[in-house]
Amino acid sequence: MNADLLIRRATLPDGHHDVDVLALAGRIAAVGAAGERLAAPPGTPELDAAGALLSPPFVDAHFHLDATLSHGLPRINSSGTLLEGIALWGELKPQLTEEAIAERALQYCDWAVARGLLAIRSHVDICDERLLAVRALLAVKKRVAPYLDLQLVAFPQDGLLRSPGAWANLQRALDLGVDVVGGIPHFERTMAEGARSVELLCELAAARGLPVDMHCDESDDPLSRHIETLALHTQRLGLHGRVTGSHLTSMHSMDNYYVSKLLPLIAEAGVHAVANPLINITLQGRHDHYPKRRGMTRVPELMAAGVNVGFGHDCVMDPWYALGSADMLEVASMGLHVAQMTSAQGQRQCFDAVTVNNARILGLQGYGLLPGCRADFVLLQAGSPEEAIRLRAQRLAVVRGGQVVSRMAPAVAELALPGRPTRVDFRCQPQPAQHAGTGNPSLK
Repeated sequence: MNADLLIRRATLPDGHHDVDVLALAGRIAAVGAAGERLAAPPGTPELDAAGALLSPPFVDAHFHLDATLSHGLPRINSSGTLLEGIALWGELKPQLTEEAIAERALQYCDWAVARGLLAIRSHVDICDERLLAVRALLAVKKRVAPYLDLQLVAFPQDGLLRSPGAWANLQRALDLGVDVVGGIPHFERTMAEGARSVELLCELAAARGLPVDMHCDESDDPLSRHIETLALHTQRLGLHGRVTGSHLTSMHSMDNYYVSKLLPLIAEAGVHAVANPLINITLQGRHDHYPKRRGMTRVPELMAAGVNVGFGHDCVMDPWYALGSADMLEVASMGLHVAQMTSAQGQRQCFDAVTVNNARILGLQGYGLLPGCRADFVLLQAGSPEEAIRLRAQRLAVVRGGQVVSRMAPAVAELALPGRPTRVDFRCQPQPAQHAGTGNPSLK
């Protein structure tokens, strides 16, 4: 998808208003100054943003596409715990088919595109000799490539050392074309075996020149400290910038003195962190009475230490989570609330956590709003990132490579109240006179 498009009168996430953006052959050719009207080749389609927020697309750095939309199969997680979810997935695996996995994954990808989510890193379970999920998602990856970037992580759901054949299966999955080395050290039989699995997987990634993304310390146990081991081997093997620790929920319960030592180690190693706000606060703390922990990792503290932190959706309608709709603004909103990042800076950081930070984790090339970047955008019915999060803003248009691939009607209420406006779109900031109305973009 490489097309020409001229977007007029957009608001950018950095606060610049009334900006034109010109895309030629699927790339950003020019970004105008405020009020500067760019010229385009004759016949170039124009999208009038009418003051709406133009953002690079949403990115999800942590998801499970092989399990998505399987909620209720073969039963529902009655305890709501992580461990019952894993057991339930184990019951479902023998019933899976490549066709069913692919069909559900493709449906989710449709949802994602409609929500302006154009890049996903998905973990795929390799603890199945048939590698059904791996083959299904590799086929899905190829099919959606024109409109969605899909990265796959070889994920030993039942434990690399705990599950017979997992080590061989993981390498087979990488040979088939899976992109990233995954792990789950806290699910091994002992702390020592968990640490050994981290060492083995990091060495494998280094030998193959691949990134690493580990489910790490997804536990309420303050002594689950595999992120420390992950940072150690990242340093030892020179994997800086290529390693991600996902979840890190045990940091919620750790001693503050130990965390004061841990944060600089993670930052020094250049390890990315991914929190999954919707799922972490749902699965963690299930063994508590009151006060009840919510389990999300220390997002503001990690960011303050210089760690690149992203947010993931993790699950949608699967054995672990019965809700969700591919909405990364919902993820950002939950992260903002749980981490108490309600300042203007904190809200911007949460928007970054589902856009630019996640793009950095995935290593996306040509991502952003600068000349030379891919012409991938989402046009939001909002005037700022903060307003987009507050409203879970409508995705007025989604653009891939300069081509509009999805459109939504503006969210507008029709009122019949004496002496009041007849149309309300829930935005709080007054719109400039030339942008008055619903903010409905027009494509010419």
